[in-house]
Amino acid sequence: MSAALYTASLRLVWGGLNHVDANCFFLFLLLSRAIPLSAIAPPTKRRRSQLPASANLCDYCTAKCCHYFALAIDEPVNRRDFDFMRWYLLHDRATVFVDNDDWYLLVHTTCKHLRDDYRCGIYETRPQICRDYTTDECEFEDDWCYEKYFETPEQLDEYADALFGPQFPAPNLKECDILRSRRSTALPIA
Repeated sequence: MSAALYTASLRLVWGGLNHVDANCFFLFLLLSRAIPLSAIAPPTKRRRSQLPASANLCDYCTAKCCHYFALAIDEPVNRRDFDFMRWYLLHDRATVFVDNDDWYLLVHTTCKHLRDDYRCGIYETRPQICRDYTTDECEFEDDWCYEKYFETPEQLDEYADALFGPQFPAPNLKECDILRSRRSTALPIA
């Protein structure tokens, strides 16, 4: 296909296509011009097994460990404990997960000393927790799967409801026995 014919067909067809058709047409044109699919395919994710044993995994990573922190928290044993966890999840970028029966608060946030090249800006004076961290069991391959993972307060409430019954008590309980008020059924009037 000549460059002029290619350009003309692109102009003719491009204007009348939606984005899905346009993507298919673009792919057809690439393939018809003998461009190998590997040239446009996304790169495959590297695995530990593909790297030399002596390799520093940090050289091949985007500093996943510097984009969050997780704090161990007590396992909830009653509705009140779940309400405290609900408070965590009302904050942006916070999740709760369970791994090996241990509960954690996970805060998705980037270390302020992480540089654009994914290296530590204070490497020589980094905190001890960073010094102790190794790549032996890090998230390099990103294959983590948790026993439980809560991203929203509603998910946590649903889990607590399954454990303890409905969240809101019967109307005959005294005010002092109610943990929090019933959800509003109507929109507020301004």
